[in-house]
Amino acid sequence: MNSRIKRAFDAVHAEESLKESTLAFLERRRKGGRVRQGWWAGQRLAMAACALLLALGIGGWWLYFTPTASISIEVNPWIELGVNRFDRVVSVEGRNDDGTALADTLDLRFMDCTQAVQTVLESERVSALLAADEVMAIGVIGSDATQCSRLLGQVETTAAASPNAYCYCADGQEAAAARETGLSCGKYRAYLALRELDPTITPEEVRAMSMRELRQRMEELSAGNSNDSTGGTVTGNGAAAGETAGGSGQNGWGGHHEEDHGHHGWAYGA
Repeated sequence: MNSRIKRAFDAVHAEESLKESTLAFLERRRKGGRVRQGWWAGQRLAMAACALLLALGIGGWWLYFTPTASISIEVNPWIELGVNRFDRVVSVEGRNDDGTALADTLDLRFMDCTQAVQTVLESERVSALLAADEVMAIGVIGSDATQCSRLLGQVETTAAASPNAYCYCADGQEAAAARETGLSCGKYRAYLALRELDPTITPEEVRAMSMRELRQRMEELSAGNSNDSTGGTVTGNGAAAGETAGGSGQNGWGGHHEEDHGHHGWAYGA
C-alpha cells in the first residue's frame, strides 16, 4: 500500500514539475517575445528620431543658407552680399572684375551684415576710393519689407561716417527692371533720373560711367536746366529731380526707405 501511494504521489509530483516547467517555458517565450517586440519598437523609434533630426538638419541648413535679401555695394568694385533671414552673409559675389578681385581678398561669409559692410568700407581698395572723392551706392534689395527696412537702418548707420556714400532700398520689381537694362539698381536709378534731364541718355552710357561720373553728369544737367529756366545757378540741395522724387540718402544723395518704393531717389548737389 505504501509503495503504491508513494508511486501515486511521485506521479503527481512529476505532473506538477511538468506543469511548472511548461509554465516556465511559456513565460520565457512570452518575455522573449516582448523583448523582441520592444527591440523592434525601439529600432523604429530610433529610426523615426533620426529621420526627424535629418529633416530638421536639412530644414535648418536650408533656412540658414538661403538668401532672403541682398546688399549691393558699388563704388567701382561692385560686390553683392547675399543675406539670410538672420541678417548673416551667406554668399559674396563680385559683380564685375574689380568686384571679384575685392571679394577674393575679404572673408565676409557668415559675418553679421553690419560687420560685413564695415569690413568692405574699411578695405584698402574701397577706403582709398572714398578718400579720393569717389561715390559709393549701397542698396538693400529684397521682397521682405520688414527685413529690408531693418537692414537699411543698419547699413545707413554703418556708412554714416563714409564720405560720398548713399544708401537706398529696392524691391524685387525694381531689381528685375534694373537687370533688364543690364544695370545695377544704383545705376538704374541714376539712369532714370538722368533720363528726366536728358531723354537721349542710354543704359549703355550709364553702364560705362562710374558712380562719381554719374553724379557729375547729373549736377551738370541739373545746373544747365536751372540756368535755362531761371538764369541762375543751382546751389545746395534745392534743384534736384531726385529730391522731388523723394529720398533720404547721405550728403544730398537719394536713397529711399520702403515707403518710397518707385522713386528714383537720386539727388544732385551734395
